[in-house]
Amino acid sequence: MSSPSVTPPAKSGFRWTICGLLFAATTINYMDRSIIGLLAPMIQKDIGWTEIDYANLNTAFQGAYAIGLLFAGRVIDIFGTKLSYAVAMIFWSVAAIAHAATHTVMGFGVARFFLGLGESGNFPAAIKAVTEWFPKKERALATGIFNSGSNVGAVLAPIVILPLAAATDWRWTFVIIGSLGFVWLLLWFPFFGRPQNSRFTSAEERALIAEGAGTEVEQKTSWGLLLQRRQTWAFTLAKFLTDPVWWFYLLWLPKWLTARGVDPKGVVMPLVYIYAIATVGSVGGGVVFGVFQKRGLTVNVARKTTMALFALFVLPVLFVSRVENLWVGATLMGIALAAHQGWSANLFTTVSDMFPKRAVGSVVGIGGMAGSVGGMIFFQIAGRILESSGNYALLFTICVAAYGAGFVALQLLAPKLTQAEV
Repeated sequence: MSSPSVTPPAKSGFRWTICGLLFAATTINYMDRSIIGLLAPMIQKDIGWTEIDYANLNTAFQGAYAIGLLFAGRVIDIFGTKLSYAVAMIFWSVAAIAHAATHTVMGFGVARFFLGLGESGNFPAAIKAVTEWFPKKERALATGIFNSGSNVGAVLAPIVILPLAAATDWRWTFVIIGSLGFVWLLLWFPFFGRPQNSRFTSAEERALIAEGAGTEVEQKTSWGLLLQRRQTWAFTLAKFLTDPVWWFYLLWLPKWLTARGVDPKGVVMPLVYIYAIATVGSVGGGVVFGVFQKRGLTVNVARKTTMALFALFVLPVLFVSRVENLWVGATLMGIALAAHQGWSANLFTTVSDMFPKRAVGSVVGIGGMAGSVGGMIFFQIAGRILESSGNYALLFTICVAAYGAGFVALQLLAPKLTQAEV
């Protein structure tokens, strides 16, 4: 009886350099979108917007992000990852810098709209790049690593942006942070390409990347065909239910800290602490999946078990409102955000589990659009609840329930994570 074949370790690890570029792009993405929240009081004094105006600005970004996600995935599948990612980076960097030239609420809203439109290309392109550069067994880890850039960006934002704005002003802050994207492009163009043709990869690494990928016919896959597949709806519904939780945390955490009595100038360290914990969960999502798979579990069982585990780790947020100590509450909140990131890294990877490479960008775009629409709906719910009662505990309960509902949707529509016929 012959022993099972074992793929030898790759002699080069250039795929992790690509992962580093995806991580850097995601970090820049989150820093660009975080400026408005951190500098809102300063900008408000200059431009003179109301609270309603500020809500509309966030809606403009979110609406453009939802629209862009749908078309971004399609564009990436058609024109390829390298060119599409570069165009998205240029588009959102220019939009970020353009904030500095605005003097009215309307002008700021236009800049926010185009920023959301450009930033929508980041995650579909990054997921597509992971699918192209990593074997299936490493994709969850690679996704978790680049996705942790969202946490690192959120951590770096208050540390970098507030001192920078104090040293210059809010307009120059948009210009300087927005220009980081052009620095990233200097590395993206020479390094990224097809792994089979890259001069940076060895034959062993190319064989490892191709492991389990099979052969795929390069052809277009229509949205209509994708929407007929249960696998598409499994991912889309899970994103619709759970993405709004992350958006809520991202936009309301400073307000939650202020509601607990933290001075607006003192929110930096609690925010850094919370997002630092969240970063651990993002990488941990891939690590935990890898541990389960090494124990002999199938991809389906390992993936679902990992997601169920992280859904359970969201539960401590239910006790945040009952805790008086700020740092204990921040710890519980950090665990909830870490659990979301672990969940999200594996949810993203279910797309490459169920779809061929040529359809990954489109499916991620469809699901991401659904997540953004869900976020817009949840914003309205959160606003009304907080306006009438200030009850964060009720909102946290909704957040916890979202993961259970998302897991059920995924299990019912994709019980075995089988490959979709497209």
